Amino acid sequence: MYKTEVNLPLFFGIIWTMKMHANEVDINKEIVAGLVSGQFPEHANLPIEAVLSSGTDNALYKLGDELVVRLPRTAAKEPHIEKEYKWLPKLAPHLPLAIPTPVAIGKPNNKYPFRWATYNWLEGQPASDMPPSDLSKAASDLADFIIALQKIDPTDAPIPKSDYDRGVPLIRRDLHTRNAIATLEDGSDTDALTAEWQRALDVPPWHKNPVWIHGDLDGRNMLVEDGLLSAVIDFGSMGVGDPAYDVMVAWKIFNGESREAFKEKLQVDESTWIRSRGLVLSQAAMILSYYTLKTNPVLVMEAKSWMKELGF
Repeated sequence: MYKTEVNLPLFFGIIWTMKMHANEVDINKEIVAGLVSGQFPEHANLPIEAVLSSGTDNALYKLGDELVVRLPRTAAKEPHIEKEYKWLPKLAPHLPLAIPTPVAIGKPNNKYPFRWATYNWLEGQPASDMPPSDLSKAASDLADFIIALQKIDPTDAPIPKSDYDRGVPLIRRDLHTRNAIATLEDGSDTDALTAEWQRALDVPPWHKNPVWIHGDLDGRNMLVEDGLLSAVIDFGSMGVGDPAYDVMVAWKIFNGESREAFKEKLQVDESTWIRSRGLVLSQAAMILSYYTLKTNPVLVMEAKSWMKELGF
């Protein structure tokens, strides 16, 4: 699951050391070592390595050869830990790709204020770093994963609550999206972006029963091994809602023939397809209005590439 190094990555000659969020807590190797040794002494002697990741919600540290420690960066993401611990073991038997297995939940201590967790380590590289060798094959495999996920009984599944939760109707994102578009610079055609967003609002919303969604199918949350998609990770945004949120991936790692193969295999209706385009635009605009090349350079560049795939 990702590459590991002691030092943080260089990006265009800039050392990526800044926090991503104003309310982000301190997390470092020493804090992780204290948490592990204090609560799971059987792992106290295992080496700890920082995992290089552009993920915005959690810091990751590899623990030995078989475990990874996942620590929320902010209080708002702490509930994801128990959500994953409850639901991932229930989803895994129904899915054709590997997903993380929660091992244990840790408690806060005097250096770190939130619950945290250990998971099994999954081998592979993020699709954002190492795309699958055959994108059409990957499109088919990911569509099979989404189809299987949507077939799982949604009884008692997590329901999105806030406007920012994945799965909510697009209208709940309207004000935030328009505000984000208005802040964009670098020659962005805000009128065209607003028109595309309005187009997504104008098509019928999802009117069938809510289905399970992963909610964050970005390239960094899919692992590739031997050229093939091997795993899907980071289920913090999972829940039930509009399936357009998982169709967004069509513009994130696919293009041309592979995008069409994904749409055909998943049998996406035209309204869902248009809503998914709008959601990609919405997410990209929010990223570009919030993060910078200092706080999250990888995500900023990804958001710009998504806009390009949309035609902006």
